[in-house]
Amino acid sequence: MHKVMNILFLTIAPFNHFSESGIYADLMRKFRDEGHNVTIVSTVERRFKKSTRLIEDNGINILRVKTLNLQKTNVIEKGIGSIIMEYQFCNAIKKRLSRIQFNLVLYSTPPITFTKVIKTIKKRDSAKSYLLLKDIFPQNAVDLGMMKDGGVWHKFFKKKEKDLYMVSDYIGCMSPANVEYVKNHNTDILPEKIEMCPNSISLTNNQITEDTKSAIRERYKIPTENIMVFIYGGNLGKPQGLDFLLQVLKSNNNKTDRFFVIVGSGTEYSKVEQWFRTYRFSNAILIPALPKEEYDQIVRICDVGLIFLDPCFTIPNYPSRLLSYLENKMPVIAATDAVSDIGKIAEENHYGFYSLNGDIIGFNQQIEKFIKNRFLIEEMGENGFRYLKENFTVDQSYNIIMKHFCEC
Repeated sequence: MHKVMNILFLTIAPFNHFSESGIYADLMRKFRDEGHNVTIVSTVERRFKKSTRLIEDNGINILRVKTLNLQKTNVIEKGIGSIIMEYQFCNAIKKRLSRIQFNLVLYSTPPITFTKVIKTIKKRDSAKSYLLLKDIFPQNAVDLGMMKDGGVWHKFFKKKEKDLYMVSDYIGCMSPANVEYVKNHNTDILPEKIEMCPNSISLTNNQITEDTKSAIRERYKIPTENIMVFIYGGNLGKPQGLDFLLQVLKSNNNKTDRFFVIVGSGTEYSKVEQWFRTYRFSNAILIPALPKEEYDQIVRICDVGLIFLDPCFTIPNYPSRLLSYLENKMPVIAATDAVSDIGKIAEENHYGFYSLNGDIIGFNQQIEKFIKNRFLIEEMGENGFRYLKENFTVDQSYNIIMKHFCEC
């Protein structure tokens, strides 16, 4: 039996509409639906010209704290904004939430700069703390050449990372490889407080009629007959190693039995757009980032989901876009670094294939498997959906977290 708790969730996610689905919104709704009192502290960047305010949305308190711009801005503002954000959060919590005694503080990475906030709440309320580790920083920045290994900024953020891990009573990692990485690279942290707590969602009814499918494909000029549609959706940035995606598109250009849909935004969007202009792909379309509801509609009319990770990574990433593919009963093809286990888990559980990012022959062989064996779409799609239900729902994540607070 779980006791009713006051939950504080710290995040840089904007939470514009709490009815939207997503890994954090779904988990917070689960806590609310289980009878807990949930308060979220999130950011509202200065470009939106709104002040700090406390609102109530669908039974959840949301304190939106005015910060500097943290996204779609220059590196200097993003860096300074990330550093001072914990002071802004502390002040806002002190002014607006002083009457609530929290039992549990939840927070995710990025960022790694919430330590002061967590320490304050733990000391003030004797609360426990749980880190949802989604991003291993600063090592990911070093891997991508965005930060010098052993440099001033690397040392600064490495200390921030260490402080965050130390102040966390529990650390939930996205995959088995994540767990092992954190344990092996943080030997001063008690291994028993590091556990699996993967990305998760609430399942929704994703049924779609054939007429609706045809209408959506027509709207976006996606072929409707006898063509297998592959989709990559999400961030178009450095971590995805998108040079390889572009090579995949180029090597498959003019093949009439396949079509590629690329949807998203990010720092590499203009580069991808330039390739589309240069090579005039006959069997691919580039769509700028869409509202989640529209993006989900496009996913539902595609056949196979694609995942890309930069080959230089030494940390095992586990992109959350996998969940929307599995929810829509789509098999996946992953092109990853050598340490990520997202592709290996897909193959072991028969819902996808993988190759190393850069192995164009291997990746195209995976594409051909689906082209020549169309029955695999349904078979592996069902396998993936079953795996999702057994491992990646908010019920699992909620129980993993709450077992530490069980009144048994």
